[in-house]
Amino acid sequence: MSYVDGKAPAKIAVLGAGSWGTTFAKILADTAEGTDLRVVLWGRRQEVVDQINENHRNPRYLSSIELPASISASTDVAEVLRDAELVVLAVPAQTLREQLRGWVGLLAEDAVVVSLMKGLELGTDQRMSQVIQEELGLGPERVVVVSGPNLAMEIARQEPTASVVACADEKTAKWVAKACKPKYFRPYTVSDVVGVEIGGIVKNVIALCVGICEGQKVGDNTKASVITRGLAETTRLALALGGKAETMSGLAGLGDLVATCSSPLSRNHTAGRMLGEGLTLEDVNNRMTQTAEGIKSGRAVSDLAGKMGVDMPITNAVVAVLEGKLTVDELGPLLLGRQLKSEGD
Repeated sequence: MSYVDGKAPAKIAVLGAGSWGTTFAKILADTAEGTDLRVVLWGRRQEVVDQINENHRNPRYLSSIELPASISASTDVAEVLRDAELVVLAVPAQTLREQLRGWVGLLAEDAVVVSLMKGLELGTDQRMSQVIQEELGLGPERVVVVSGPNLAMEIARQEPTASVVACADEKTAKWVAKACKPKYFRPYTVSDVVGVEIGGIVKNVIALCVGICEGQKVGDNTKASVITRGLAETTRLALALGGKAETMSGLAGLGDLVATCSSPLSRNHTAGRMLGEGLTLEDVNNRMTQTAEGIKSGRAVSDLAGKMGVDMPITNAVVAVLEGKLTVDELGPLLLGRQLKSEGD
């Protein structure tokens, strides 16, 4: 396998031509500038693929960004996957399992798979790395998770950021990190896949709550309180599942949470703000051009917390709002009216 002998991959497939998939393809191509690396994007829409191939742009998601000429695109997933030593997945979390079942026979025998997705599967409450391992029959040493404060447009504009590359196998993590280290993107490696994924999942739900606060025009004290207590309940869930506390205080925990809760570029923050302004969930979904994973994964997070006996009041309140059981006006009083306790509990 390539990561054992240290050789860079000759071909990388990125499945998903949305904003983050396209941006990560750019990261990979910029890292390998001047080499023979091929980065091939798979997209569902022929018009998007044609624009990438002919004009080196993805007008639907990154209209102002010129993509490296070494990136090509296709709607033929078999062609995209052929001989790819590294396969990057950037599709909506709730469609992943079904799509993998159609792709399983197309991957190279020793391919390493990277997940960019930040969601929990409804019904199974499984993290994306678990779905990948189960459907593709891969061991944990061949599944990598990339997470952190990764707002796609900022990175596509080459504004400096850091991120985390997580894998149970240190050599695999380092091999992937070497493939995604242009001058504007710094990857750190960790082995705590559970903590990294939980941080990336729950922060979307917390960002919905912060967005609701903003839509209701409350101040920074309120938003800071939600972010801080949101980190506390994220940490409780991560630890219950075997994650590490230090991961939650790092880029994949606090870093990702702050970026997602604070930026108007965040889909979950934007969706929450629209809910706070009085729009219905249906209206929000109709206005969103990309998936806000917190809306899709919130119920799965709440269910998983219940199974693990983990108290997650913000998450549960947001899910109640999403399911029409609680109005946005009732959310604040409900959380503030909870029984008093020590902050450390």
